[in-house]
Amino acid sequence: MRSTRLSFTARRERSGLRRRTSPVLTAVALASALALTATACESGDAEAGGEATASAAAADDKIKIPDDIKDRLKEHGIDIDQWRDGAWKNWNKDDWLREAEDFVNPIIEDLWDPDRMREAEEPDQEVDDSDLSGDQGVTDPEPAPVQAEAVPASYHANAPEAGKVFFDAPEGTMVCSATVVKDPANPGKSNMVWTAGHCVHAGKAGGWYRNIAFVPSYNDAGKSAAELESATKEEVAPYGVWWGDWVQTSDQWIEQGGATGGDGAPYDFAVIHVTPEEGSGGKSLEEMVGSALPVDFNAPAVPKMDSMTAIGYPAAPPYDGQKLFRCEDKPGRLSITDADPTMYRIGCTMTGGSSGGGWVATGSDGKPALVSNTSIGPITAGWLAGPRLGKEAKAVFDEVSGKFAGR
Repeated sequence: MRSTRLSFTARRERSGLRRRTSPVLTAVALASALALTATACESGDAEAGGEATASAAAADDKIKIPDDIKDRLKEHGIDIDQWRDGAWKNWNKDDWLREAEDFVNPIIEDLWDPDRMREAEEPDQEVDDSDLSGDQGVTDPEPAPVQAEAVPASYHANAPEAGKVFFDAPEGTMVCSATVVKDPANPGKSNMVWTAGHCVHAGKAGGWYRNIAFVPSYNDAGKSAAELESATKEEVAPYGVWWGDWVQTSDQWIEQGGATGGDGAPYDFAVIHVTPEEGSGGKSLEEMVGSALPVDFNAPAVPKMDSMTAIGYPAAPPYDGQKLFRCEDKPGRLSITDADPTMYRIGCTMTGGSSGGGWVATGSDGKPALVSNTSIGPITAGWLAGPRLGKEAKAVFDEVSGKFAGR
């Protein structure tokens, strides 16, 4: 293994944590609600290790820890050497950073290797439709299941904005789906990714997940799980591993998000700003993948929408999480509580692992745009629901964009 490109070196270690076949409370909190089995992120071995690197590349193409991250780590009593050597595996609730301004995510180089990415599994979360209470009286009839179709390889040629988000939670190694989106503050050079809130934060019962990273066009060639056992990192992550150097989700998700009953689901969205684990030659994420979707916060109401397409990497049977799929359907409305906005709902057989994946429709300007993300679904995978993106979502997006304007 090559040595770290930081100011210190470290020997990779394995955590020794065993895979949990039935996580009790998964960070994917939300998806929780409706049956996260059908939409949630996956969990697997919590292998740790690695060589800590930083969240920004220096001009000499070496990674260093920015002073602001050092200061934030020190403020919370985190020693970077100890964090690198496995201290991030301490999920003591008193030490689990929770508030919006507390996010820290120092890079641990080579933590996300092909085996660790491949072996992530979906959590065992089951909820039934009885958890749907407080209907506003506007929920449309349950849609007929739509069979998910495989996206042809290469994924980069057919869905260049799609990818996977990996992260660590108390239950182990987790994975969701995500989408590269445009950044109005950095036209043509976006480093922003859209996913679900439960893919970055545990909601009311916990805090920020750790080691959050995005892999665009994961398994671009569409190899089988067996073929991936011997795949190189370049084959699994052809456009690199991009670590979250800043993440935001809604205040409502942080305060309300839960593992049962759909709590916080109408606000289950998040924006990740990323930086490359290795040098990208000065290119942004958008430049590397060659595309990014605009986000439409004024998408037409459900009755005016002819169709939506959800895309993601489903992992629960009959899927294995290694290949990209999509569903297209005319959306309906789903109301969970009287106080919260209605959600979009479509028929779709995608299962756990597809959470956070983008929903694309014709936007208010007549062009394709991201209008939602996969959030929840039933135990028996037949439909998916996602939040309608309004002023709360735009506020999260604008804050992340503004934080990195011109950078």
